[in-house]
Amino acid sequence: MLAVVIVSWNVRDLLRACLASLIADLDASGIPRRILVVDSASTDSTPAMVRAEFPSVELIACDENIGYVKGNNLALRSVYQPGASSDQASPDAQFAWLLNPDTVVHPGAARALLGFMRAHPRCGLCGPKLLNPDGSLQHGAFALPGLVQLALETQPVLWRFRNTRLDGRYNAAQYDGPPFRVGHPLGAAMFARGETIRQVGLLDEGLEMYAEEVDWAMRMHKASWEIWCVPQAVVTHYGGASSGQVSERAEQLKWRSRQRYYRKHYTPLKRWLAMQLVPAQYRQAGDGATG
Repeated sequence: MLAVVIVSWNVRDLLRACLASLIADLDASGIPRRILVVDSASTDSTPAMVRAEFPSVELIACDENIGYVKGNNLALRSVYQPGASSDQASPDAQFAWLLNPDTVVHPGAARALLGFMRAHPRCGLCGPKLLNPDGSLQHGAFALPGLVQLALETQPVLWRFRNTRLDGRYNAAQYDGPPFRVGHPLGAAMFARGETIRQVGLLDEGLEMYAEEVDWAMRMHKASWEIWCVPQAVVTHYGGASSGQVSERAEQLKWRSRQRYYRKHYTPLKRWLAMQLVPAQYRQAGDGATG
């Protein structure tokens, strides 16, 4: 069975479109599923809409905004038992799809991702081909971030090299070909294996927003799992619908999360160099995070 987890905050209309496209695709494919929506105290009548229009969806309505990472983990804990062996897993703990509410699932996407995972038992995490709302390609997979990518983002003299292979992007032509290995998928539509989740654990709740998919993928790489992009699965992603409502707060969280990632996964020298590249107004002292 496939468990689909969607964390939502004040994006009722986008969530409605997401759920409609998802359910239509799953119905057409015949894939057994649980769909769990975690609503973080929306004020736009999201819970009422879900209850009225999608009665088969399991709604977890929170009394406060618990954020993206904690919201996903709340649902995942009801599906998986991190640390348990495969024979202890419940029948519905085979795969999980963490899907943003500002996405539209194209026909056949779930079948393509599920089929690929079943055919590649060492794949712990994969993602689809992402499109922008106008139908253009949205880079949905990246190399694991290093110092070069950080420098390209923060040093204006290097900006001409952004959105290139140096910046962790894969060649656009690859998204029109067969599945390919990647560092990590974009967090908007991550398809994970239950066995992998139980081994490496849930998302790091020290990463309130941003870098959580990079950290998850890095932990999977360290545990010898493969990460792939499957272009035969297509999802449209609007992007930033929730975080854009609190843009300055989102920027602070982005840099806080990245610095935690550096402390967890970079060597001392690489970590020191990374901190010199972080914008001064966002630099923080260590939080004790380790790999």
